[in-house]
Amino acid sequence: MQLTARQRAMADGDEGDAIAAAMRVLVEYGEIMDAERLIGVSSAAGANLYGPRHSRPLGSDDPVRLFSEYSLNSDRAVDAPPVRVPSCQLIGPIDRVHAGEVQNMPPQAVAKVAESQAYLEGLGVSLLSTCTPYQVGFLPEFGDHVAWMESSAVVFINSVIGARTNTEGRESAAASMLTGLTPEAGLHLDANRRADVRVRVETDIPGTFGWNALGYWLGYAVEDRVPAIDGLTTRPDLVQLKQLGAAAASSGDVELFHIPGVTAECSSVEQVLADGAEELVFGRAELDTAIARLNATRTGDEVDFVMIGCPHASYEQIQQVASLLDGRRVSSDVALWLFTPSALRERARDEGLLDAIEGSGARMLSDTCPAIGQFLPPGTRRFATDSAKQAHYLPAIMGVEGAFATTADCVAAAIEGRLP
Repeated sequence: MQLTARQRAMADGDEGDAIAAAMRVLVEYGEIMDAERLIGVSSAAGANLYGPRHSRPLGSDDPVRLFSEYSLNSDRAVDAPPVRVPSCQLIGPIDRVHAGEVQNMPPQAVAKVAESQAYLEGLGVSLLSTCTPYQVGFLPEFGDHVAWMESSAVVFINSVIGARTNTEGRESAAASMLTGLTPEAGLHLDANRRADVRVRVETDIPGTFGWNALGYWLGYAVEDRVPAIDGLTTRPDLVQLKQLGAAAASSGDVELFHIPGVTAECSSVEQVLADGAEELVFGRAELDTAIARLNATRTGDEVDFVMIGCPHASYEQIQQVASLLDGRRVSSDVALWLFTPSALRERARDEGLLDAIEGSGARMLSDTCPAIGQFLPPGTRRFATDSAKQAHYLPAIMGVEGAFATTADCVAAAIEGRLP
């Protein structure tokens, strides 16, 4: 990699040990990616909250040491300066309001995470604590180069907004926060944003449920390639695009997709299609196969737990859940948890939706999710979700059965104790 004179000085420690550590991360990363240079970024989004499960193997709960070791790959504590570009914390391990009550975390563990939160705030990192920061005002513009973690957020901003990022790791995202730089490689380059697979859709997509299933099929069909989706008879809304991308990034490694007239860089398939692109067909059989794969661990219809909001629910999804509940009570044998960014939970509180939902016996949670926080309602054996991503990950992470269903059927299951 060719560094500028200033970048060489940063790497040599002229701006402090933390910046030097960050530059080591970026240079090693860039060499692995065959980047020729570093470029500036307009924002960064990472996951840098630490608690007891991080401090135990390190033998220290000092926030500076934890950030140095885990975020900058430094074997000694280095004092980090304030972040150089707008930066946010993505989804974390605890709900800041309900960590003790719902997650059953001991007070000392909550206090240690709070210390890490305070350290990040001191660096100028916004504690949005959501996998969907673009839903609460933290979003790039078309063409911006950024450095973001979180696979569902990466595919959304690449595709829908037309920003440019690779799926960063914790270290590379933290290094970009402190330096404002990232390697010019991967999806930062025009050539790598062209579609090398054309997907012809030859069946109707049944609502958001169907967009989840299409995304899930897309991931294992194209793996880490860039698909262009053609032949749609309906236009997806923002929630459906969110769910499509999250599913594709779960079953595969999709970081960018194109839909003519919908996504930011695609007015026609021909505009984005690379020479020699493969053609695939998504029909009714593929839709049914994807739904079956999402229900692979399910052996029955009774559920103990219903999880909605992966990626974190939009305000429209909160409204939908409140409407589906319609004042009815959740079964005493089922927990219904709805996850949304904390800013949207506060809006729901102000507008009466929080009381309406929690008055039914459900809970509205923020900052985390069962897969990231690794927690479930006690006694959970089988859960239902309207998220392909959660149906993919949670059975493996928590050892429970998962059922993938529509939002309406999930809410019905929370009320009746079983899926329709």
